[in-house]
Amino acid sequence: MGNTWTKSDWRSKPRIQMPEYLDEAALTGVTDRLARYPLLVFAGEARRLTRALGEVAEGRSFLLQGGDCAESFEEFSSDMIRDTYKVMLQMAVVLTFGGQTPIVKVGRMAGQFAKPRSADFESVDGVELPSYRGDIINGFEFNPESRIPDPNRMLRAYTQAAASLNLLRAFSQGGFADIKRVHNWTLESTEGGVGYEEYHQLARDISKSLAFMEAAGISGETVDAMKRVSFYTSHEALLLEYEEALCRQDSETGDWIAGSGHMIWIGDRTRQPDGAHVEFCRGVINPIGLKCGPSITEEDLLVLINKLNPDNIAGRLTLICRFGAGEVGKHLPALIRAVEREGHKVVWSCDPMHGNTIKSASGYKTRPFDRVLGEVQEFFAIHKAEGTHAGGVHFEMTGKDVTECTGGLRDVKDEDLSSRYHTACDPRLNAAQSLELAFLVARELQAQNEARARG
Repeated sequence: MGNTWTKSDWRSKPRIQMPEYLDEAALTGVTDRLARYPLLVFAGEARRLTRALGEVAEGRSFLLQGGDCAESFEEFSSDMIRDTYKVMLQMAVVLTFGGQTPIVKVGRMAGQFAKPRSADFESVDGVELPSYRGDIINGFEFNPESRIPDPNRMLRAYTQAAASLNLLRAFSQGGFADIKRVHNWTLESTEGGVGYEEYHQLARDISKSLAFMEAAGISGETVDAMKRVSFYTSHEALLLEYEEALCRQDSETGDWIAGSGHMIWIGDRTRQPDGAHVEFCRGVINPIGLKCGPSITEEDLLVLINKLNPDNIAGRLTLICRFGAGEVGKHLPALIRAVEREGHKVVWSCDPMHGNTIKSASGYKTRPFDRVLGEVQEFFAIHKAEGTHAGGVHFEMTGKDVTECTGGLRDVKDEDLSSRYHTACDPRLNAAQSLELAFLVARELQAQNEARARG
């Protein structure tokens, strides 16, 4: 790429899923202001995440990526950040022990404010208005004023992301993430629950391992790595005016860094090889995710890989597959074979959420837990058959006790959805469902690693 790429090159490319702002002067005022603000993340952090994901691509680590469907201005609180972060740490400990492998932890946090939509308009009681596209663009309230794109929302998104990152960094480095403390939360979560007996036994096995390590002198008091974690943020790079404003050149290398988050991804709706989103993402050094849905072909994928990772850097590109339960076998094997044939180094990750969204009998958008798990199991089975590494999972989840996805051991039913249905966009796994899924994924990861050890 050399020095030919600039952060505004995307403006000459076709753009979709982005708002048309009515006041260009107001938009320019906001982006000029953002361009003077400090970056939210830095080049060294992005490079460290690329190296960590390189270990995933080589089969030596596993990626856990999760968090909110769309972050909300109104629901923003330190408790919400803490609770989601806490569940992700619990999931990571379970996966580490069950899979006997390091876990790269990436949150859908501190930047996940914009959402692509399947339709430009939505109707309620015969009234049609522009679709809600995330708090960084317009408001959730169903009225004409709220749905007008407002560039000033970018400033609020930046402030919230900065506050979130500040808290996440404190949690990660200040002792909150001590492995013994995290594991005690898991013990409490599984104790006495009907159906949790197997998971509680695994939790007790982890306790024994931690007790042995402590007896050997390895604890949070003696080893920093036992009480500190590396935790990264990610979001879909959908609103490119915001992304461009926070994109800067690294003073040491001249490389361009997307300063809005450690990892950014391109959605399944915006992955056109000659489109604006691919053009922006190809020029920054951050790790890039690429959502791969049922419509992607082997040819499409290879073109995108060559655009986004021309130097074939392990950890640079994560392919986030989202096909739907029962559909993985129709699409994934051909994609794996094409990538393997060309020798591309990628992380294969499974997003079992987006392909399994249904409308319940009560009218709520939901995701059945068994379908989410089913897609994960198919993903692992196909990688086993192809001799490749199932490298990660990508969940929409929250630390709150919501009722948005049906099923799980607590058996959320259709009639329960209305009681705590809080999402502004897509249904999320609650804390209990997320932890249950981690135990089940750990089982798959353990089987994968045992198969690799047998050769």
